[in-house]
Amino acid sequence: MKLPAVARRHGGTEDADLRRDGMLLTATRGLRGFVDGITSVVLSAYLTLLGYSGTKIGVLVTAMLLGSAGLTLLAGTYGHRFARRSILLAGALLMIATGITFASTTVFAVLLVVGTIGTVNPTSGDISVFLPMEQSLLPATTTDERRTAVFARYAFIGGIFGAIGSLAASVPDFVADHTSISRESALRGVFAVYALAGAAAFFIYRALSPAIEPASHQRPAPLGESKRVVYRLAAVFSLDAFGGGFTVQSLLALWLYKRFDLSVTAAGALLFWTGTCSALSVFLAVRIAKRIGLVRTMVFTHLPAQVLLISAALMPNLPLAVACLVARSLLSTMDAPVRNSYVMAVVSPAERAAAASLTNVPRSLAAALPPTLAGWMLAHSSFGWPLIIAGVLKAIYDLTLLSMFRHVRPPEEQAATG
Repeated sequence: MKLPAVARRHGGTEDADLRRDGMLLTATRGLRGFVDGITSVVLSAYLTLLGYSGTKIGVLVTAMLLGSAGLTLLAGTYGHRFARRSILLAGALLMIATGITFASTTVFAVLLVVGTIGTVNPTSGDISVFLPMEQSLLPATTTDERRTAVFARYAFIGGIFGAIGSLAASVPDFVADHTSISRESALRGVFAVYALAGAAAFFIYRALSPAIEPASHQRPAPLGESKRVVYRLAAVFSLDAFGGGFTVQSLLALWLYKRFDLSVTAAGALLFWTGTCSALSVFLAVRIAKRIGLVRTMVFTHLPAQVLLISAALMPNLPLAVACLVARSLLSTMDAPVRNSYVMAVVSPAERAAAASLTNVPRSLAAALPPTLAGWMLAHSSFGWPLIIAGVLKAIYDLTLLSMFRHVRPPEEQAATG
């Protein structure tokens, strides 16, 4: 299936503004990646310290994922009525409020409500309301040929700062060990940092130029001619996300705590290295995509990662499990920038915000139930059943994606083949 290439606005000053806007959006991804990285690691440790069970932790993670899905759906359904920058600014304010609440209360009911309507991210990836807005804006800051590279840079910055955030999860323990501050207070301080990151994001979004808003003939609109392909993509992406919900970073950390009695500091260090490997690998994905295409790159890098995930669950000791997780991290997220680039390529500019939302909302919904099930599993056994289930489901997704979309090519692949 061939799709029409998309024209891009041109003009010296406007192009310079758009390139600057692209850098600003990438900067906010790094900022959010850092605080997502640290909170996803300390969240389960913090809640465990407060006395909450693995089941309750899973329920809270599920609520967070459901809340993210709801906010993303609202942004995609009604976002075309508002300026994109206004939506991003509102999200930054919500981020501030979420961090303040988590830093100031330990009441589970309050945490559950705010976790549902707020922006705290229990995963190592970006599932927030910010993602579809930024994802729909990035293609306008570059050309079709450079689009995947721009998404790779965006993913790299988010991934590397997320890894640094995971490493920074050791700071609360260091503070508690070397000062009079309790471990609970030190962990709670992480969420104060989260609120400060929200304030910084607010000011970065305010600096976006007017050029970031689409031209009048490309104003965001509900899905039209691309509805069929977007719905099919959303369905297969949901299968991937459902599998991934069993191994969100907070629960992967919980498995490491229970299975190998790993400390928060050690788990954070491991997740730093896996996050770093994942971040660096996205640039290789761009080169592979130029040779074999976006869809094949998604599948042929993602499938081996699932074999390694299943293997990690079966390893009898920590060194072997770590080896599998690190090897997996070299492959597991190479599909992310390619996937985002592909979605934006197969729809018209006016449909990008809706497409980004409608491919991310089902992902969040599909990922929402597994954490509760995984938390229940880990409350009853330290064996890596969640990892095995995740690996099998994700492998099925890879084969389904290849079967359904190998002939649906983006504009740059059409041009290359004439």
